[in-house]
Amino acid sequence: MSEGSYNAVTWLLDRNVEAGRGNKLAFDDTVSRLTYGELQRESRRAANMLRRLGVRREERVAMIMLDTVDFPIVFLGAIRAGIVPVPLNTLLTADQYAYILADCRARVLFVSEALYPVIRDVVGRMPDLEHVVVSGAKQNGHKQLAEELPGESDQFATAATHPDEPAFWLYSSGSTGMPKGVRHIHSNLQATADTYARQVLGIRESDVCLSAAKLFFAYGLGNALTFPMSVGASVVLNSERPTPARMFDLMNRYNPSIFYGVPTLFAAML
Repeated sequence: MSEGSYNAVTWLLDRNVEAGRGNKLAFDDTVSRLTYGELQRESRRAANMLRRLGVRREERVAMIMLDTVDFPIVFLGAIRAGIVPVPLNTLLTADQYAYILADCRARVLFVSEALYPVIRDVVGRMPDLEHVVVSGAKQNGHKQLAEELPGESDQFATAATHPDEPAFWLYSSGSTGMPKGVRHIHSNLQATADTYARQVLGIRESDVCLSAAKLFFAYGLGNALTFPMSVGASVVLNSERPTPARMFDLMNRYNPSIFYGVPTLFAAML
C-alpha cells in the first residue's frame, strides 16, 4: 500500500459493489434492510452530510447508537470522509458520556432516539459538540438522520487516507478508571478479517451472521461488520438485549450460518 492510497471503506464496501454484489443483502435489523449498493450510496450521503456540518478530516464524531442499519451508514460514511467515528457503549451513565465526549472532542453526536434521554442534559455542556443528529424521531429540535440524508448527494470522492491513519476510536471498559480511547487505523480492519475471519472462521460470501455482542464492542464490530463485509456476506442486526429468548427467536427467523456469542450467553442458552 502506498501512502495516501488506502481507505478502509473502499476495501470493505466499494469492492463488494464493484464485484457485482450491489443487490446483495448487507444488513437486516428486522425493521429495515440495506443492500451493499444501498449502503454505498447512503454512506456517501452521510459523508456529504458530515462535510456540510463542517466536520474536517481526522476530527471525531461520536456514536451512541443501537444496532440498526443506521449504524453502518454513519460509521462507514465518516470513515469514507476521513473523519473518525467513535462508537460508544450504549449502557454508560451521563457522567461517563460527558467525560468521553469531552475527551474525544466530538464535533457531532449521533444518538438513537431511545438513548437520547441519557444524554439530554449533557450535550449542552460540551464545548466542542456542535451538532446532535438523532436516529429515529426528532428530539429537542436536534437534527434527524432520516431528514438529513435524503437531501445529500450519493456521490462522494472518498478521502485518500493512509493505511496507518486513524480510522475510528473505541473506548475501553474503564475497569481501572475512566474509559480510555483506543485508536484503530485503516489497515486494522483488513488485517483482522484476513487473519481471523477467513483463516479461522472460514467465512464465505454465502454466510448469514448474527452477533450477540454489540457493534460498539471490538468483538461485535468484527462479528457483524468487518468480517462479513470482508467477503460480501449478510448480517442480522439485533437492536434489543441479547437474551437467550431473543437470540433463539432471531435464529429461528433468519437461520444464520455463523452465530457469535460469549460463554455466559452460551451457558444460559443450553
